[in-house]
Formats: sequence, C-alpha cells, structure tokens
Amino acid sequence: MKRIKKFLLILLLLLVIVVIVGASYLQYSKPKYDGELTLSNINKETTVYFDDFGVPHIYAKNQKDAMTTLGYVHAQDRLWQMELMRRIAPGRLSEIFGGAALKTDKFFAGIGIDENSAKAVAQLDKNSQTYILAKAYLDGINQYIENGSTPIEIKLLGIDQEQFTLKDIYNIFGFMSFSFAMAQKTDPLLTDIRDRFGMEYLKDFGINGELGTQQLQSFKGKYKEYSEISKSVASLLEASPVPAFIGSNSWVIGGEKTKSGKVILANDPHIMYSQPGTWYEAHIVCPDYEIYGYYIAGTPFPLLGHNRDYAYGLTMFENDDVDFFQEEENPNNPKQYKTPKGYKNYTYKQKNIKVKDSSDVKLNVKTSSHGPIITGLLDGLNTDNSVAMHWIYTQQKNQILEAVYQLSHAKNLESFHKSIELIHAPGLNIMYGDSKGNIAWITSGKLYKVDKSINTNFILNGANGIDDQKTFLAFAKNPQAINPPWHYVYSSNNQPSPIDGYLYPGYYLPKDRATRIDGLLNPKNDWTKEEVSKMIVDNTSATAQTIVGNMTKNINSEDLSKKEKEALTVLQTWKATHNLEDIAPTIYNKWLYFYLKSTLEDEFGSANFKLLLSTHIVKQMIESQTQNANSPWWDNINTKDKKETQSEILTKSFKEAIVSLENQLGSDISQWNWNKVHQVEFQHPIGKVKMFSQFFNVGPFPIAGSNEVIDNQLFIYTDEAIIPVKGGPSTRRVIDFSDIENSISVLPTGQSGNPMSKHYSDQSELFINGKFRKMKLNKKEIESNSSKLVFKPKN
Repeated sequence: MKRIKKFLLILLLLLVIVVIVGASYLQYSKPKYDGELTLSNINKETTVYFDDFGVPHIYAKNQKDAMTTLGYVHAQDRLWQMELMRRIAPGRLSEIFGGAALKTDKFFAGIGIDENSAKAVAQLDKNSQTYILAKAYLDGINQYIENGSTPIEIKLLGIDQEQFTLKDIYNIFGFMSFSFAMAQKTDPLLTDIRDRFGMEYLKDFGINGELGTQQLQSFKGKYKEYSEISKSVASLLEASPVPAFIGSNSWVIGGEKTKSGKVILANDPHIMYSQPGTWYEAHIVCPDYEIYGYYIAGTPFPLLGHNRDYAYGLTMFENDDVDFFQEEENPNNPKQYKTPKGYKNYTYKQKNIKVKDSSDVKLNVKTSSHGPIITGLLDGLNTDNSVAMHWIYTQQKNQILEAVYQLSHAKNLESFHKSIELIHAPGLNIMYGDSKGNIAWITSGKLYKVDKSINTNFILNGANGIDDQKTFLAFAKNPQAINPPWHYVYSSNNQPSPIDGYLYPGYYLPKDRATRIDGLLNPKNDWTKEEVSKMIVDNTSATAQTIVGNMTKNINSEDLSKKEKEALTVLQTWKATHNLEDIAPTIYNKWLYFYLKSTLEDEFGSANFKLLLSTHIVKQMIESQTQNANSPWWDNINTKDKKETQSEILTKSFKEAIVSLENQLGSDISQWNWNKVHQVEFQHPIGKVKMFSQFFNVGPFPIAGSNEVIDNQLFIYTDEAIIPVKGGPSTRRVIDFSDIENSISVLPTGQSGNPMSKHYSDQSELFINGKFRKMKLNKKEIESNSSKLVFKPKN
C-alpha cells in the first residue's frame, strides 16, 4: 500500500512539474510588445508602437529597416501560420501531419506551383526595390526564428524550422491563387450532366451567362471519372489547414454621392474562416513612404491597404482561368498523346514527398502540352485516358510579387492601374479611391477568347486542335470602370458586361448581393462613414422574397397541416432579413435544402449532390429554377412509372423541412430563431482535435447574416440541427477620405496567432456584433495608447 501511495505521489509531482513547465513555456512564448530588442541588418533605431488591438505601427528611417522589422513582428504573432502557408503549394504538409496530408501533398506537388515559383524567383531583378524589400522582410522572419520563442504548435508537432525564402513567398501567393478558382469543382460535374442527361438539364444553371442579369458595367461519356475529379479537389480544399478565398464585396463612392464631398471605400473580402484569421494588419511610416496594410502570412507587401493619398481593396473576379483537357492516348504507346501534328511524348518527372513517421513517397508527375495530368495526382480515379489541367497562373510569366509591391507603392491612379496588368492570375476586381476624388474598379487577369463552338464549362478535347486555341485579349479590354458618370463602383463577384460583345466565361455568384448593393447606393447622394458601416453588415436578401413567392405559390395548401400553414405564413410575411431573432430564415434555408435534395440528388447521386451544394452554380440556379415549371429537374428519374411536378416536389420538400425543424427545435415555431441554428466557430488546425479545441478555437457564436446577403456568412445547405458557417468577411474596412485618421475596420478574431496573446481573439465580439475599431494614423494618438518596442541595430 505504501508503495502505491509513493508511486501516486511521484506521479502527481511529475504531473505538477509538467503543468508548471508547460505554463511557463506558454508565458515565455507570448509575443513581446514592449521593451528593447536588437536586430541585425537595420541601419537606424526603429520604433514599433502596438496599439490597443495589437496592430504594429512601425516608425523607421528607411523602408528597408521597416521591412526587416515588419518581418520580425509579423513572425512573432503569425510564425505558425507562415509555416503552414509555405508548405501547402510545394506538397510539404505530410512532413508535419503525416499520412493524413498525403493526398493534398500529391495534388499540389504535381500541379506545378513550386516550379513556377522557382522560375519567378530566378527572373527577379536583384537591384529592384521589390527584391531588396522582400529580402529584408524575410531577414526579419528568419531573425525571429533564430532568436525568438518557438510557437507552441511547432513544438507540439516537432517541426524543424527552416529559413524562409523568396520561393516561399511565391508559393503562398500560388496557393492563394488556386483557391480562387472554381473550375476544378464545377467543370467535371457539368460535363457529367451534359453527357448523361443532355444540355436541356443545364439550362437552369445558366452556364452561358443568361442568369447574370445584374452585370458590372464597364466604362471606357465518362461521368464517373469526371465527377471524381471535382470530388477529389473539393475534398482537398475542404481538408486544407489553410483557408481558401471564396468571394467578396467592395464599393467605392465618389465625392458627388457623399455628404463630405470626399471618397469613401468599403471592402470585405470573403475567405473561409480559420484561426488565426487571414490578415495581419501593420502600419509603416518612413520619411518617403506610409501604408496601413493587410498582409497574408509570409508575404511582404499588402493586398489591401490605404494611406492619406489613396486606398485599395479587392474582390474575386471569378473568371474562368482553369481549363481541363481530355487527352487521347496512343493505343500502341501509352506514353504518348494525340495532337493535330501527330502523337507527342508525355514528359515525366519524379518528386519525393517526405511523410512524418513513415517512408518517403515517390510521385510520378505526367505532363502534356496542356499541363499536368491530374488524374494521376488524385486518388480513386480509374480512367483509360488522362485529363490535363491548364491554369493561366502556371502557364504565364509570374510577376505577382512585383505587382503587389507596385499596388502598395502607387504614386497616382495611373501608376496603380498600370501595376494591375502584371497580375495574369488570379482574376481580381481591384477597387480604388483617392483623396483627389478618383474612383475605379479594374479587373486583373490574362483574359482570352476561344472558338464560339467551345464551352469552357466542360472538359475540353485535347486532341482536336480547336478546343485549346486561345486568343489573348489586350489588358485594355479587361472590364473596368474609372470615374464613371454614375459616381460609384462596386463588385460582389457578379458577372461583368460583355467585352466587345463577348460575355466572359466564369463562375460568377448570383445577383443577390450586387442587386442589394446597387439598390442602396444608387438613390442616395449623402453617404457618410457611419451609414456605410451599417450597409456593410446589411443582411437583407435581394432575392429571398421572390424565391419564397415562386415556391409558396406552387404549394398545394390544401395538403398542409395547421403547423405547416403557420410556418408558411411566417415565410410569406418575411422581409428577407437574417437577424438573430428572425424565424423565417430558419424555415427558408431548411426548405431550400430539402427542395434541392428532392430536385437534384436523384440525377447526381448522394456524394455529387453534396459536392454540388459547395459550388457557386447551385446558388445561381435557385431563383430561375423555382419559377420554371417545365424544368426537367422536377421529375425523379428513379420513379419510372410517373413524372413528378413542380407542385409535388415543393409541397413534399416543405413538409420534410417542417418535420425536421420540429424534431430539432420543438413544436413551437416562435422558438425557431436564426440564432439557434446559424453559428460560427473559428477553428485552428490543431483545434480540430477535441482535447485542444477550447485552447485553440474561438467560439462558437450565434451570428447574423446568411448566404448571398451583404453580410455574407457562407454555409452549405444542410439538414443538420446546427448550420455551421464556413466562411465570410475576413475583415470589414471603411476608409473615409474626409476623416482618414478615423477610418474603421475589424477582424473576425484578432491580430495575433499566438493563443497566449491578449490579441488572439479580442476583436471577435466586435465582429460578431457588426462593430468596428479605428485604423489609427495619427502619431500622437498612437503613442498615447500603445505599448512601445524599440529595435536597435545589432552592431
């Protein structure tokens, strides 16, 4: 007995020691926000003021010193995130996560981002400011790795830290660009439907642009294999520890329509939620330069930014810059594929993927003239022929680092406009406003035309010499509006007007947000910052009432119970808002799920139906399809002896929705509030493990908003009791040139990625409640409410 007591006592003592050591290390690992540090390779003393939300305001004598300092402070708050970001594009996640990440690594290692990055680095001018400042930023990161504390995540996973390089920067931009694309989810699914059921079934999806009625106006045979491509790529992005970009809103109001007579810019890029969040804010001040920027982890120049002279933001263009080609292989030699000039040899390259606690994996990458053969990179694909992926990002010269540098160092609208031409991919809507009164919407991307007989929404023919012929358009043809006579510009991922009569193909989002934004901006001529800040969290749907009308008028009301009629009345009197206390959104979104399930699942199958729900095209079709009584989708192909009607499907799905809600929320409809089902949790990659979730994750919280309202909270239609919000505004910014020092912003959680920092989640309550904080530019105000960290030259 004494031995057992002694053993338990020793065990308890060891446990206490472990807890004390762990707690001490966590305290030690906290970011340093005050005091003095030394930095190599800076010429003059540099001062950083961390404001009350942890934003560093860097005051330096020159830009190089500022960038070295930025790299250091960025790393102390976000080094773990930087480590993840640089690993995904070259296929190096398995080194830290083991075999669980192998599928992701095989795909990304094979599609050529890493090779493209190496080529871009080799082409950089070593005397350019882009190169010099990017290297200074990397030097700051690497000095932190050597001298700072190691993040707890890196300790837990046992990662051997390596120096950051220029190639890492390009790889981070490469993954970001890939996550913008929708073709990899959409084209193979649409090809399946065309091949199995015919083009009639695709009319409701509006694949030729006929549903893009709210347009941005410029001024000046193998279904299984194909659907598996969509399924595999979608699952890789879903499982990725790095969030994907999904959409955005932005608008710029000219002085003619503001109360002050000065420009106001609003922007909220939509990105899949994660913890830490996407953006790191930093304010740099030098004698010859100032910028308040939003930085992606591991990148030196901001994608969003402003100063006293100009401001810029972005949304996703959603243009089609990825094409898939079915190659026709030589029946006598599988190492060759057919071209108009005869058979040509595939090229082969072997890559080595390191896997934690396991043997290395050899990956054989096969490539045609169109691009890498992705059917060899995705598991579960058995096909006689090979499908190649042609992506503009890897096929054109990569100048994205130079472009982002120039965006953040523009002298005027003309130089800003010129820098956008350097971005061949991804396609972006870049929004601009300045203190002189200029406003602009300009798209980036290397755009091209194909033959009229070709629809790039499908898998293309790689052998006929027609499908792969592209006519590239001059940058001047890119959709744009500069100082239009209507005095505002906006974008919400909707379709632009035709280019010389050519409706540019893409994966545009429905008109809902665009219609609402335009409808609010157009009639009003005295906008203020406060009113814009309310507009950016507006949650009224521009189309929900129309859709409800389409659906309710086709229900057989005589077949409804008293409870169902009560629910129907709630929908019919709804003003299309998505506030926390609202009841109608709960009923509406449950009904949409069952309507889509009854309409589409019989043709697509269960797995592909779930995949379809994650694409833009299913959102695009709802309004059009619900008013089309002759749509072929109403009929259930599994019931051979009858043909279902619109009324039957809508009545059946409504009843299913009410039964489901009664089971989940009880029989009292007045208790079916939106806040009980619509919730968000900001998940850390390690927080997905339950034992770590409370330490690393932020939330869950009930949240207002919904799919395709201005306050766009992205979720996938589901029958689950809780609707988990997957993504939404990665920041909300309102920049007012009449009061530039009091412009406002908010992040979803906080500045820091370190769970021990007081700035890890200190903005979450503001964000959830639609509130803001200042983006400070006034030095006296910054000094009076900040901690001070001084960096001295190490010499």
